[in-house]
Amino acid sequence: MTLMGRKAAIDAVQEVLTGHFTGGSRTVLVEGPSGCGKSAVVDAVVERASAAGAVVLNAVCFPGERETPLSLLRQLIHSDRSLTAAAHRAPDGPTGSRAEDMQDFCARLRELSADAPVVICVDDVQHADDTSLDHLQYLARHIRSARVVIMVTVALHPESRRPAFVTELMRRPDFRRVELGCLTRPEVCDTARAAGRGRLAAPLHDLSGGNPLLLRALIEECTDASATSLAPRPGGPYAMAVAACLHRSGPAAASVAQACALLGPLTTPQRVARMLGVTPDAARQALSALEASGVLKDMQPRHPAARAATLSGVSGRGELHRRAALALCQDGCPAGQVADHLLAAAHAYEDDGGHWTATAAEFETLREAAEAALADDDAHRAVRLLQLARAACVDESRRAAVDIRLAVVAWRFDPSAAERHLDAAVAALRGGRLDPEQVQPLTQLLLVQGRCADVVELFGDTDGTQPYDLAVPPLSTAADGAACAGEPLLRSARLAEATLVPIRQALSALVHSDHPERALPWSGHLIEEAERRGAPGWQAAFATLHAQALLRTGDLAGAGAFATRALEAGPEQNTGAFAYTAAAVLIRAWDAMGQYTDASRRVDQPMPRGLLETRHGLAFLRARGLHQLTAGQPQAALADFLEAGRLMRLWGIDSPAYLPWRTDAAEALLRLGRPQQADQLAAEQLALPDGRRPWVRGLSLHLRGLAASCEQQRVTLLTQARAELERSGDRLATARVLADLGRAAQPDGTPSARGQALLQAAWQLAKECEATPLCREILPDEPLGGTVRQHAPQPGTQSGSRLSNSEQRVATLAAQGLTNREISAKLYLTVSTVEQHLTKVYRKLRISSRGDLPLELAMGSSLSLEP
Repeated sequence: MTLMGRKAAIDAVQEVLTGHFTGGSRTVLVEGPSGCGKSAVVDAVVERASAAGAVVLNAVCFPGERETPLSLLRQLIHSDRSLTAAAHRAPDGPTGSRAEDMQDFCARLRELSADAPVVICVDDVQHADDTSLDHLQYLARHIRSARVVIMVTVALHPESRRPAFVTELMRRPDFRRVELGCLTRPEVCDTARAAGRGRLAAPLHDLSGGNPLLLRALIEECTDASATSLAPRPGGPYAMAVAACLHRSGPAAASVAQACALLGPLTTPQRVARMLGVTPDAARQALSALEASGVLKDMQPRHPAARAATLSGVSGRGELHRRAALALCQDGCPAGQVADHLLAAAHAYEDDGGHWTATAAEFETLREAAEAALADDDAHRAVRLLQLARAACVDESRRAAVDIRLAVVAWRFDPSAAERHLDAAVAALRGGRLDPEQVQPLTQLLLVQGRCADVVELFGDTDGTQPYDLAVPPLSTAADGAACAGEPLLRSARLAEATLVPIRQALSALVHSDHPERALPWSGHLIEEAERRGAPGWQAAFATLHAQALLRTGDLAGAGAFATRALEAGPEQNTGAFAYTAAAVLIRAWDAMGQYTDASRRVDQPMPRGLLETRHGLAFLRARGLHQLTAGQPQAALADFLEAGRLMRLWGIDSPAYLPWRTDAAEALLRLGRPQQADQLAAEQLALPDGRRPWVRGLSLHLRGLAASCEQQRVTLLTQARAELERSGDRLATARVLADLGRAAQPDGTPSARGQALLQAAWQLAKECEATPLCREILPDEPLGGTVRQHAPQPGTQSGSRLSNSEQRVATLAAQGLTNREISAKLYLTVSTVEQHLTKVYRKLRISSRGDLPLELAMGSSLSLEP
């Protein structure tokens, strides 16, 4: 098969030999690309010459022998016994050939040719050593009358052809040039059919380029005669044939092929030349030879297996990639294309057990490429580039800047990793190694991640109590005005690294505002967006905020579900501080739903180091304290609440709208029998700026009502607390205050219609929240499987009478505990009109006071008085 398409070349050489046998010398130059059958032609000639009785002196030159003097000549001498017996005297050293040596060699060949024709065959003469070429050149000039044929093969566009030698051959009148090329498509088709692979003729030609060596390897590798496609494997016959072609082409050509394989589609002769430090003409010449041999097509290997073979065993690949990066950078290529080679260089150095240090230009290229990757939403690549920039940089301030950027980008995938990157940046700041322009970005990240202790330490005033630039700290709550101002941002901003911090701040402000329900659509949308973008860290962040908003509105099951989702969105074994805010929501939701075992298991998990230096630790302290209250451990709970308060005051973020530690501690004090201290803490919370807000005001009034010793004062405070908590949207807190108000309406335990109505309203709200323990506490005998039982109208009502719509509305509000003045304000009626409506209601229902109003009215149900 290797002689396919080579018959003409063999016949031409045979013609030379036939003429040679009749007398006179001949010179034949067989020229062609590597792997295109030059050696096969030589072998065929040697076989025919030997069969015709000629003396054949045969030698094959290899690239590694070029620097070994007389290596070619020794092969020729040892290929014939008579020449070996009269061993040629080698020169004393590599200083050059001596004339007598060449004369002796020429004379000996004349003697041999007197008895029989002599055929000298030298394969790949471009790799021959200079001393041997001197001998052959001398021989060609002085042996014209002898029956000696000199036949040499040379690669197309060889990297080191000696012009004088070739010129000397061409000057001979008996010179003959035989040119070989790759097989044509029809010749490949004929070869494929002969091998039983006719259906693969087209892909065989495409992958071999007509190179006989590659073609034979492909046919050998395709063992399935019924196959319709080729799939050469790395290290297979085809890959080995590619490697052989490159080896026979010489180191320079192989280096050019390697440069092309590294540069890929970005290959140009100029870039190859710059990479290898050669002239553009030398690069173009090598490229032409490789294209002619079929090894390359459009300056690229023809198959991934060929690419792998081209790069196999390359030493110093890391440095080669760096030179490729430099060549691309000099041509103004995009930073991403340049950075690909820097990444590959780093891997190559690592594979070789080494480490490289980036130049300033390489460092900036990696950072620029990372930003370009982020713009394309490829954060994984951005992280790899930034990590490489950090690892390859020796300048501490630059490394710290990369750590800050990594903290931002890592949020997409792993908030714990973001915390670790910030640790390094904080260490650089403490050591005075952070560039001043990086201080503000670091401060913002520390704030948004809730690292309060670090902010106070690094940026606090001299007394260490007021953090620097905390006018609207994201770790406390903003006023409702700030929350409203954040909604336009949420409507307009696209979620990205640059907008993550302000988006989270705006959403957090909504969650902790007096209308947390407004945060739910936004957080839900952001969760979906993060999931679509493949950003589990962002999912965890927004699912945590969503869970907090649900908990504030009393949706316990929803809060638990999204807190779990937040914890599961991050990496396994996520033990960073960030996860403890979601864990705190989960503990509180489980406790409120009666899942005490699950809550205890989560509370008992060991806290990571430094947790209590963050706002996530504050959330966990509160959740643990509330769990301890539920478990009947008020003293331990009080300690947690007071510690949370101490830290919040120390960090300058004492905001009850974010964490009402005073009313939490007041509840613990009540259970410890210390109502005066409890009332003092609740009053203190009311006096703070947040004390004007409905949720904070409602919680504070509730605790003051429970601490009150006077029953009338208690009812008044609880009634006010109820109104505030209803405004805040916190259904669970409203259910609790309704229950306490219902019990206050029955101070001696004697059931009253108003008290029962309040208890049943509280029970219904608690049931809606799925707060099973609270339901059982409010109405122990009420079944939880359905709605609260509706009681029949009290006896003595007027048969056939019906409350008017106006009377119904007034009676309903009265049954729910509102005063006449409050009903007046709510229904836009005069107080006198309210009193008149209530008089008619009492008469129709045959009751004497609002305390006797039926339960149906308190529940908001229409009251039919017909039989």
